[in-house]
Amino acid sequence: MLKSPYINIILFVVTFITTTLAGAEWIYGKSFFFQSDMTGWAEFKQGLWFSIPFLGFLTTHEFGHYFMAKIRKIDVTLPYYIPGWFVVLTSIGTFGAFIKIKEKINSKNDYFDIGIAGPLAGFVVAVVVLACGFYFLPTDDYIYTIHPEYKNFQGNYRAFLDTYQTNGEIITLGKSLIYNFLEGKLADPSLIPHKYEITHYPLILAGFLGLLFTALNLLPIGQLDGGHILFALIGKKAFDVVSPIFLVLLVSYSGLGMFKLTDFTMAYSEEQGTLLLQFLFFVYFNYLCFSRIFDKKLNSLILALAVILIQLSFSKYLPEVSGYSGFLAFGFLIGRVLGVYHPETVDSKPLGITRKILGWIAILIFIICFSPNPIN
Repeated sequence: MLKSPYINIILFVVTFITTTLAGAEWIYGKSFFFQSDMTGWAEFKQGLWFSIPFLGFLTTHEFGHYFMAKIRKIDVTLPYYIPGWFVVLTSIGTFGAFIKIKEKINSKNDYFDIGIAGPLAGFVVAVVVLACGFYFLPTDDYIYTIHPEYKNFQGNYRAFLDTYQTNGEIITLGKSLIYNFLEGKLADPSLIPHKYEITHYPLILAGFLGLLFTALNLLPIGQLDGGHILFALIGKKAFDVVSPIFLVLLVSYSGLGMFKLTDFTMAYSEEQGTLLLQFLFFVYFNYLCFSRIFDKKLNSLILALAVILIQLSFSKYLPEVSGYSGFLAFGFLIGRVLGVYHPETVDSKPLGITRKILGWIAILIFIICFSPNPIN
C-alpha cells in the first residue's frame, strides 16, 4: 500500500493534469470530450496558464497551514490534493486540497496560527495572480483567436454582447470588492473583456477563484479556517453562539428564491407533483444542514421550516430578491459533515495584541474577497 509522501505526490500530479485540462477548456470554451479539435498538446499547454497560478495559490494556502503546524510542533500530513475533472461537465479540475492534523491541538494560539497562516499566504498569491491578469491584459486579438466571428464587429464586439440574449448558457463572474479595486487600478479600460468572456482569461479566472476560496475558507463557522480564527478571538462560549447563526444565515441566503408561493396551486398536475417532491427534498436538505446544531432532531426540523417560511415570505413581498444556490452545498458540508461547533482547548488564555490584529485583518480579507453571487 502506498504511503506518504508518494500518495501526496501522485495526487498532486493527477490534479496538475486535471486542472490543466480544465484550464484549457475554460480558455477555449470547448470540451476535450466533445470537440474533435481539442486533442492537441498546444491546447494542453495553454491550460498551464490556469493550472500553474491556481495550483500555486492552492499549494501556498495548504503549505501555509503545513509549515505553521511544523513551527508549532504539531504533527501534520503533507497536503492531499483532490482531482476533479468531470470530462463532460464544466469544472476547475479539482475539489481543493487539505492537510490532516494528526494530534489534538490544546492551545488557542496553535489553532489561530495554523488556521490563519493558510488564508493569509493564499490571499497574497491570489491578489498577485489577479493583479498580473489585469495588468498584462492582451489586446482583443486574443479573444478573436477564440471567437473569430467577433472580428465582424469592427473592434466593438462588446456592444454586440451587451444586447446578446444568452439563454443562460454563458458563465459570468460576480466581482468582489478587491476584484473591483484591482480591475479599476490596473486594467486598461479599453482592454477589459466583456463579462461574458472573462472566463477565457486564465490568470483572471485563477485569481478570482483564489479570492473566492479564500473567502469561503474564512467563513466564521465550525472548523473552517475562519472558524479557528474567530474561536481564538472570542472564545468558545461566544463562538458556539455566533457559528450556528452564521450557518443559518448562509443557508437562508442560499435558498432565497428557489421556491415561491406562486409556484404552488391547488390544482393537481404532474408538474405540481414533481414540484412538491422537490420542495419536500428541499425541506429535508435544510434539516440536514442544521442537524448538528441541536441535540434534538425536532429542533433542527423546526429551524429548517422557519428558514423556509422566511424564504417564502421574501418570495411574496420581495420577489426580486434571490440568493445564490451554489452556497447550499457548502452549507451542507459544514452543517452535516464538518460540524458547527469548535472543540475546546486546554489552554484558553486570550490572544495577544498581535494575533488579535491579524485576526481582524483576516475578517477584513473575508469581507473584501466575498462575492454574494460569485459564479452565474
